[in-house]
Parts: sequence; structure tokens; C-alpha cells
Amino acid sequence: MEHKDYHTPPRHILRFFRWYCHPGYLEDIEGDLWERFGRNIREKGLRAANWFFLWDVIILFRPGIIRLLKGNQKLNYFDMFKHNLKVGYRNLLRKKGYSLINIGGLTAGMAVAMLIGLWLYDELTFNQYHQNYDRIAQVMQVQTINGRKFAQTSIPMPLGSELRDKYGSDFKFLVMSSWFGDHILSNNEKKLSKMGGFMDVDAPHLLSLKMLQGTMYGLKEPGSILLSSSVAKALFGKSNPIDKVIQIDNYLTVKVTGIYEDLPYNSRFRKLMFIAPWELYVSSDDWLKEARDNPNWNNNSFQLIAQVTDHANMRQVSGKIKRIKYDNQDESSRKSNAEIFLHPMKDWHLRSNWENGVKTGGLIQYVWLFGIVGVFVLLLACINFMNLSTAHFAKRSKEVGIRKSVGSVRSQLIGQFLSESFLVVFLAFVLAILLVFTVIHPFNQLAGKQMVFPFTNLHFWLISLGFVSVTGFLAGSYPALYLSSFHPVKVLKGTFKVGRSAASLRKVLVVLQFTVSVTLIIGTIMVEKQILYSKNRPIGYDQNGIIMIEMNSPDHYGKYELLRNELKKNNTIVEMAQSSSPLTGVWNENDGYSWEGKDADFLPLFATIQTTFEFGKTVGWEIIDGRDFSSDFASDSAAFIVNESAVRYMGLEDPVGKIVKFGSKDYEIIGVVKDLLMESPFKSAKQTVYLIDQHENVNWMVLKLNPDKSTAASLAMVKDVFNQYIPAVPFEYVFADEEYARKFASIERIGKLSETFAILAIFISCLGLFGLASFMAEQRIKEIGIRKVLGASVLNLWQMLSREFVALVVLSSIIAIPISYYAVTGWLQNYEYRTDLSWWVFGCAVMGGLIITLLTVSLQSVKAAMVNPVNSLKSE
Repeated sequence: MEHKDYHTPPRHILRFFRWYCHPGYLEDIEGDLWERFGRNIREKGLRAANWFFLWDVIILFRPGIIRLLKGNQKLNYFDMFKHNLKVGYRNLLRKKGYSLINIGGLTAGMAVAMLIGLWLYDELTFNQYHQNYDRIAQVMQVQTINGRKFAQTSIPMPLGSELRDKYGSDFKFLVMSSWFGDHILSNNEKKLSKMGGFMDVDAPHLLSLKMLQGTMYGLKEPGSILLSSSVAKALFGKSNPIDKVIQIDNYLTVKVTGIYEDLPYNSRFRKLMFIAPWELYVSSDDWLKEARDNPNWNNNSFQLIAQVTDHANMRQVSGKIKRIKYDNQDESSRKSNAEIFLHPMKDWHLRSNWENGVKTGGLIQYVWLFGIVGVFVLLLACINFMNLSTAHFAKRSKEVGIRKSVGSVRSQLIGQFLSESFLVVFLAFVLAILLVFTVIHPFNQLAGKQMVFPFTNLHFWLISLGFVSVTGFLAGSYPALYLSSFHPVKVLKGTFKVGRSAASLRKVLVVLQFTVSVTLIIGTIMVEKQILYSKNRPIGYDQNGIIMIEMNSPDHYGKYELLRNELKKNNTIVEMAQSSSPLTGVWNENDGYSWEGKDADFLPLFATIQTTFEFGKTVGWEIIDGRDFSSDFASDSAAFIVNESAVRYMGLEDPVGKIVKFGSKDYEIIGVVKDLLMESPFKSAKQTVYLIDQHENVNWMVLKLNPDKSTAASLAMVKDVFNQYIPAVPFEYVFADEEYARKFASIERIGKLSETFAILAIFISCLGLFGLASFMAEQRIKEIGIRKVLGASVLNLWQMLSREFVALVVLSSIIAIPISYYAVTGWLQNYEYRTDLSWWVFGCAVMGGLIITLLTVSLQSVKAAMVNPVNSLKSE
């Protein structure tokens, strides 16, 4: 088109018009614009003509003329979306096997991510039931003994009043507390054994108890008690418990002044079924009265929980009180260099490990670990979707070509494939919710939790909406963009080839999948190896048939000889003894020991177990030097039996006959026994001293049942005898082997969780391999046909198709081995008694990965190799 006018419209405005105008209308409309422009110049001048030209270009920018809305001005997007979903649904039905694998993989990945998310939420919100949990702390101390620092929660009684007097402005509440344990609650003939404790009057406020009846000030009366809702119901049924009188341990009479809501499972105080006043506790026993009336800063037998004021900085307050115990000790006691500090409640659950007086973490490492595992498992599921989608592109490439050739634009194809992706993700999400709802109870048992599915939690559904959106886009974006990029001419002519970058990306994703899987396999094997190594550790006594009964009432005392004689007379037990600690724990540690040759600067600390004469015969300990306690020797009331660790600790060559001073009394070592493993199976046994109880300082009865009788019959007889002589106390016992097994509960839970997640990760990874094998077999179908015609066997073809996958898994193993070695080595450092990291662990993981790979790939490889070459070579 020629324009003879000397003046032309503004170039940038003309360029804008040419950019937006539909090509079919451009020439005619532009001609009209030039004519109007020329006429305006002649009639109104150049400046006015330019402004009118701009106005004409603006008013022409409307639907029907602009190219961006070509054919779309009448488009119903809802109908298009519905159409896309319908097409996607038909595709799913047409390829049932593919759809089952695709949806199943995403369902598994989402379900695992949800379960891990619920577990993480439960862990991270631990103790948040208590409203001021970020301002609550356990008052702890660090003592230095022989150059090593020890952190402990036990503190001396005078510390509470000293903090109130000198630093009261920094604390809102200071709550002295006993250790929580089982006590007998009696309402007439109804007797229950429940865990509880004695605490200061501010305990309900500090713990944010939700009072159902009574008030938060119910502990002000010394003879009062607060009960949890479940205990109140068990004791009183539907009647009003307020002001009812009950007994604690059959000798402390108290009045119910409040009922509080049971604390949730993810609270450290979840087992606190009752709270009684601290003053009642202190006045209930002579040794407690002595500790109150004659303050002893070395008697670490209590605990103290504090809440700092709203304006106080916990770290600064912790620094202020650091030397408070040291300043109140005498010169000889200051050798331990005691330091008081605050351990925040927010760290109690996840960061409670201490090494040489320094906080070194705890369960937080598993929170990070399983959080990463959850992300990777979900990522693996998305990777599978990508691989499976692109693996089947050949069957849809012609569809894409035909759509493009009849006018479909790329955005429509992307919308189609993303709609299909979101349909799959939505179906997988619904199935994942059903799956999680179904398995949450067994998962709770596996994880040691009481989680519930958060159906009423708005945040969960908002997060889920984002979760589905992101997952749908992440899982569908690559197939959508990849499939929609095909050139229709090449596709329809059959000359379209897959780019190397696409194949390389799929291989990278498979390597990532199996790197995660092999790492999880190695970690799971090492957890099981550590558990077995610790379980097979010698414990120094015979657990079989031993039951332990806690003496949690005064009624237990003074009945030992009667019970023992009666049970031995009817041949129910082999032997019976009493002890100040259970076989599975050390309740007492003491300093104040000295012996000939001890370094003057050495501060000895021993686990001190007071027993009756029959203790050794009851538990079956092994004497390696000297002799056992015997009532035939009156001198044994001033005798020690020590374990092997104590001999090494004391540096004695010939310990038997040596004199050890304890307090103001001399004791003779009469025997040495093999270490009894009474505490953590993952740590070395403590240096321990055993001596005969003289003042009824025992807390446990230990019974060895007769192995010639059935356990059920023996327990029934023991119960009858106890009910006869101690009728006011419910008969309760624990098996020593079961109590010991509970020490493995935490690591076994981690092991089972790791094993479960490893199996699921491998399963999802196998789906990814299946997808890639399907893709490669589809691409090489004609090559396979030609090879078969030329004489290649099924075995030859299987080797050809499997070789590349084996290489990918080997590469994954090479990457996974150093990663897992570093991670497992760091994890094992948490255990003093630990197994070694053997080479066969890595070998088993690699071999397992290769076997799983070959089995998975073989399904597609053999299928492809068995295809009749006539069918694969014929032209379409």
C-alpha cells in the first residue's frame, strides 16, 4: 500500500496498531486510517491530525479487531475446562494399567507425605498445650566431676527459696516438684495406682491446666488434691468429686479441690493424673523434713520448674542465676563447680541430649530426617508422573500433531495436559486421604503417637489446597510443556525424534530416586544392626521369670520376710529380694567415697544400690572375685560388692578385702560381679556399689518365679499372697525383661518408620523405573524387531534393555554410599555402646538396589522382547 502524503502518522502509534490488529483486517483498516489522517492534516493541521490518529488507534483496540482475542471472544472457559476433564477421564479409562500405576504412585507419595506431616506437626507442637511454653523452663545444673561436665535435672531443695528471695522479679512462677511416680489413690474400697506428683501451689497456672471443676488455687490447702478428669471418673463415677476425701498411698488423707482436663499425649505431663501440694509432700517423711529444715545444697533429690516474667529474657535470667548454688556451697563442695541454668520447655522434647554439659540435640535430628524423607518421597512420586507421562508420549504425539494442524494453539494443549494432571492429582489426593484415615491407627502404634486426622482444621485444608495445586503443577508441568512443543509436520510425517536433553533429564531423575532409596536402605540396615548389637549385649543377670513390684505405699514395708517365707513355702518363687532401685534403672548416686590410693583431687561418684542379702541369688548375677552377701556373716552389714566398672574406676588391682570409706563408715569389699546393665543399653554400665539395706531405704521387691511352674499359675499365687498380707494395695508388677525391652522403644520406632518409608520409597522408585523402561522400549520397538529378525534372542534383548538401568543404579549407589556413610557415622556417635559400620551393609544395599532394578525393568524388557517383529516393523 502506497501513501503519497508527505506527512506520515507517528511511527510508534502506527507500530502499536500493526502489532495488535488482526492480520485479516490490517490492510483495510490501516488504509482508512491513512485517509482520515490525510484529510485531518488538510482540514485541521498536523498536530491535530496526530492526536486524532492516536484516538482512532485507541478506540480500535477492542474485541473482534485485536489479534489476542481471535476466535476467543465467544469462548466458554468453563466448558473448555469440563471438556478437558472429560478427555482426561477417557484417557485414564482407556489406559487402565497406566492410570493405576500413575494414580497409585501419587497416592502413595501423598499419603506418606501426609503421615510424615502429621508426625512432624505433633513433634514440633510438643508441649504447646501449655500456653506460656516459650517462657517455661526446667531449672537444671551442670557439675564438673574429674574434668567432665554432667548436666542433670535434679536440684537441691534450697534452690527454690533462694531464687524467690534474690531473683523473684525475673520469675512469674517457681514450682518445686517431686519426681512423678505411681501412687495409690483410695476412695473407700476403690483403689487405683496412678502416676502423679507433689507440686507448689502455682503448678496449675504454670501448666495452664483447664479446670473442669474447682479453681486453679486448689493446692493452697495442704490437705488438698487436684485430679485429672479420667481419674475422677474412675474413682467417683458420675457423682460430684469436689470436697470428697481420698487417701494417697493409704496414709495421706486429702480433699479433692479441683478437676482438670486430661493433658494431651504430646505433653511431657500427659501421665500426670493428680497433683498434691508440695507442703504435704515435704511434711510426709522425716528425710524430707530434714531437707527442708536443714538446707543441704548437695542433696540433689528434687526438681524445679520456672516461668520467667513477660519482660524477662530467659537467656539473660539463666546467666544471672548461674553461680547461685556455687555461692551457697562450702569450700570442699565447690570442687564440682556447679552452674545453674534454665532449659526452655520448647527444647525439652526435641533438644534434650547433653554431652559434657553441652546440649547436643536429640529428636530434632529425626524431625529433619523424616521431613526430608517426606519431601523426597513426594518428589519421587511427581518424578514418576513425569516419567510415565513422557514414556507414553508416542501414543499421543499424533494426537498433538493433529490438534495443532487443525488450529489448536499451544496454550490449549498445555491446558489439556495440565487438566489431566490435576485430575490425576485430585484423584490421588482423595485416595491418599482415605488411605491415611485407614492407616492412621496402626501408624500411631508404629510411631508411638495419638494423632487424629484433622478434618475440622481449616489450616489443614488450606495447606492441602496449596499442596494439591503445587503438586499438580509440578507433576504436570513438564509433560504439558514437553508434549505441547511437538512440531505437527514432523510428528505426522514420523520424523520427530526425542531430544537428548529429555532422555538425560529422565535418567537424572531416576538416579536421584535410587540415590534416596539406597541411602534409606543403608540407614535402615544400620538402625536394625545397632538394635541387634545392643540387644545381644550381656546384661549381667538372668531376666527370665523376674518380676518387679514397686513399694509405693507404707503398707509394703515390714512385710518382706512374711511374703518371702510364704512364697518359698508353696514353691512359687526361687528367691526374692528388695532393692533401692529397679533392675532397669539407677535411682541413687552418691559421692563421699574414699579409699587408699585415691587421688585427693579425684571426686568419685557411684551408683549406690541398697539390697537385701538375697539379691544376688534372685537376679543370678555372676561373681568373678570374692563372694556374695550372706546373712551368716554379721560383718556383711558393713560390706560392699562392686561391679567391674567400679574396679576400673577406682584403679584397684586386687579389690577384694580393700576398705572403702563411705560417709563416716568403713566398708570392706567382699566381692566383684560382672556389670549389671541397669540403665541405657547404648551406654557403658555405671560404676556401682551394692550394700545391705539397714534403714528400709528399699523401693522395689524383686521376685524370681519358679521356672517349673507356669507363669500364669505363679503370678496368680503371688497375687493371692500379696492380697493376703497387703490387702490395701493393688497388686501391680512388671516383668524385668519387658521393662528392659522398653529401653529400645524409641530407636525401634525410628527403625520401623525408616523401614516403612524405605519400602515405600523403593516402591515409588520402581514405578519410575517402570516408566523409563516403558519409554525406552517404546522408542526402540523397531530396533528390537530388526534385531529379532536378525537372530537376537530374548536374553540378548533383555541384556540390551537392562544394561543402561544397571548403570544408573550403580551411579546412584556411588553417590549414595558417601552420603549415607557420613549420615550414619554421625548418627552412631549418639551411642556410647555402638556397632561398627561394616562394608557388607553397603554391599547389601547396592545388591538389593540392583536386584530390585532388574526385576522391575525385566517386566517391560521381556515384554518388549517377546513382541512379534512383524507387528513392530509393519508400517502404519
